[in-house]
Amino acid sequence: MTDNLFQTYALNGTLSLKNRILMAPLTRCMADDELVPTQAMADYYARRAESGLIISEATIIRPDGQGYPNTPGLFTPAQIDGWRVVTDAVHKADGKIFAQLWHTGRVAHPHFYQSTGSSDVMAPSAAGVEGSVPRMRELTYQVPKAVSIEEIAQLVQDYAQAAANAIDAGFDGVEIHGANGYLIDQFLHHDSNRRTDEYGQAPENMSRFALEVVDAIAARIGNDRTALRVSPGAYFNMAGDNRDRAVFDYLIPELEKRDLAFLHIGIFDDAMEFDYLDGRASSYVRSIYNKTLVGVGSFTAETGSSAIAEDKFDLLAIGRPFIANPDYVELVRDGKALVEYSDEMLTSLV
Repeated sequence: MTDNLFQTYALNGTLSLKNRILMAPLTRCMADDELVPTQAMADYYARRAESGLIISEATIIRPDGQGYPNTPGLFTPAQIDGWRVVTDAVHKADGKIFAQLWHTGRVAHPHFYQSTGSSDVMAPSAAGVEGSVPRMRELTYQVPKAVSIEEIAQLVQDYAQAAANAIDAGFDGVEIHGANGYLIDQFLHHDSNRRTDEYGQAPENMSRFALEVVDAIAARIGNDRTALRVSPGAYFNMAGDNRDRAVFDYLIPELEKRDLAFLHIGIFDDAMEFDYLDGRASSYVRSIYNKTLVGVGSFTAETGSSAIAEDKFDLLAIGRPFIANPDYVELVRDGKALVEYSDEMLTSLV
């Protein structure tokens, strides 16, 4: 019943995946205090190299992008060297791996980058969210600063540099994190983007930053090594707005023109439905995007296989079950039982 998961798949006609099962990006907060990947992280990823493609945990592009403790970076030589140990281990195990590039935007916290001398939190608009930093609940979110046009241009450059750093570190490509309520996603939703300049109000303006980042990275490393994750349905640190539909109605066809490696839905549970999308986020995206689409969100191997057979998406990303089962692909292939995930597993890399 899951045979189609074990078919090879060519990303954009260039990178060949040995199966259609992707390891989804999973924030583990296990880098060292300088945000350098560790040997334990290299071992962790190498054990999961049987997946068609690993998407790394979210990796910050510059210091003020950090919103969680011990999340790895890709902006210093030591971090690049640390990631090279990881990618070497994955490639030695016959795997492939993309780096997920991340800036958390208005849910960053200056506690993590106080050594830079900056106390600013960067976002499209001065519109904050209630709450506190996961794993460090004593740190509450601040009202962000609306970034200037010049600061937006610098962010675009920093995303492109992080992509170049990823290739230098041995990654096979990058996935831009444009989902789940983080910086790029904040430009795409009216709840967080209240600008009145060329980056706000109209769908083409609200899409501008995302497309500038995509274009800068594609120009730097190639469109065939550039992917993007998006969340048309606002659900995490973000309130939905009926006007958001028009933004994604504009953005997604523009992305299709760019012939990316893939587009990846950002959702915790694909059963969630959104009135302004007329149902599930994945169904909405598939209706206007005909190139490689990655589905994710509480799928089993069986339900994911069925969704691929029904052309709901092309590749299946699996998250927490990969934490519990390093050999997830082999277990599914052999029809064996999976170990059930539990939150206690988050405290160590196995």
